[in-house]
Amino acid sequence: MVQQVTILGATGSIGVQTLEVLALHPDRYRPFALAAFTRWQALAEQCLAFKPRYAVLRDEAAALALRNHLAAAGSDVEVLGGDEALNMVAAHPDADVVVAAIVGAAGVEPTMAAVHAGKRILLANKEALVVTGKIFMDAVEASGAELVPLDSEHNAIFQCMPHGNSASMKGGQKNAGVTRLILTASGGPFRTLDKEALMNVTPEQAVRHPNWDMGPKISVDSATLMNKGLELIEASWLFAMPSEKIDVVVHPQSVIHSMVEYEDGSVLAQLGTPDMRTPIACALAWPDRVASGATRLDFTQMSELQFEAPDMERFPCLRLAREALEAGGTATAVLNAANEVAVAAFLAGQIGFMDISHCAATALDKMLAPTCKTVEEVLAVDAATRRFVDAHITSLSR
Repeated sequence: MVQQVTILGATGSIGVQTLEVLALHPDRYRPFALAAFTRWQALAEQCLAFKPRYAVLRDEAAALALRNHLAAAGSDVEVLGGDEALNMVAAHPDADVVVAAIVGAAGVEPTMAAVHAGKRILLANKEALVVTGKIFMDAVEASGAELVPLDSEHNAIFQCMPHGNSASMKGGQKNAGVTRLILTASGGPFRTLDKEALMNVTPEQAVRHPNWDMGPKISVDSATLMNKGLELIEASWLFAMPSEKIDVVVHPQSVIHSMVEYEDGSVLAQLGTPDMRTPIACALAWPDRVASGATRLDFTQMSELQFEAPDMERFPCLRLAREALEAGGTATAVLNAANEVAVAAFLAGQIGFMDISHCAATALDKMLAPTCKTVEEVLAVDAATRRFVDAHITSLSR
């Protein structure tokens, strides 16, 4: 049976590569709904090429532009606009799989809509778990939704975990015999720079990742190691592992995507070229396997694999993420909101690279992070943090 696939964040890096994998397997997958924020021209090209039933833009004006464009092109794709439409396609009864690839906290509500609808969710939006944590995992368990991680690191751990032929995780991974999770990090484009040099790096330098093809926000997060911090938080919730049993190691070649250590001393690792189409194909077909289009590893061309400990002084964001996870409550939501605002300000040239970690640390120190019971309560903490960091950034620029 052909599976109907909804892609939340279709015009982003993950969305584009997901469509590439779907195109390799038209007998197995069909795009059902494609959703984005404002990039209607890019979504129009995807609609004309893949002919989904729905196209959704969160921005109403962009949705109107897309609707007019597709009508003029003779397309019968139904165009919708706004947050409610985004939630509707995420939970639509005719969708079999939902790829959650909206960047940032903006992806929380539509991803939760898919969870409550009991969908099979391929999770690339790590912020959904970073922001809502236990609320998210409890909802997965209550609804019977299936959760398959799409980030390369979490997908690698997923493949190495002792779940046999289980199609996914429901409310937390079974961890029989697992003693440690080891997340690998490339180290980003500034791995070898000293602290003084980091003060002067530019947004253009920060978005040039040495190994991965990613969007600007995630590229900056990789450069600060905040991305790895957010992944640490996500791994803790996904695999029901405490902070002290999750390590991070810098691996510049990005060949080993993460590892799982067992009680008997065995360490299982998942290897592959740094190409997101591999975990996308894995998550789509699991427990089966399908072609991804990614280049295969050639072991004869690999002279060495390096590993080193992350430098918490030069890259304090990773330390802040672990501290937020261990603090509990909504500290991780505060961290994420502060980081999103600070990264946007850095990309706009308003603050320096090292100011990103400063903003995150200040927010964690000054903002209340209560334990919340609903998504609405968590998003209120998120909004308050954003207002605080916006004001803090304004004070820095005076």
